[in-house]
Amino acid sequence: MTTKSDIAAAVAEKIQMPKSDALRAVDAALDIIGEKLAGGDRVHLGGFGIFSVKATAARKGRNPATGAPVDIPAGRALKFKPAAELKGRI
Repeated sequence: MTTKSDIAAAVAEKIQMPKSDALRAVDAALDIIGEKLAGGDRVHLGGFGIFSVKATAARKGRNPATGAPVDIPAGRALKFKPAAELKGRI
């Protein structure tokens, strides 16, 4: 598993900057992506993919332990559609 710290270390090495600055840059980028998604915007990262928020409708479900019906409220779910370039690398 790769962590945020691992990503910051790789960024620091790739562009030759202090790891602390790279970590701040990664934190800032993730904060901005989160803010945009929370505001309902789509986030398109060229060559990587598109993050978006999808509204989910209220629906009926079942409690797996008892089988009793359960009402599941409407909500929002995060979606990610990988770019063709990313798919090709995997």
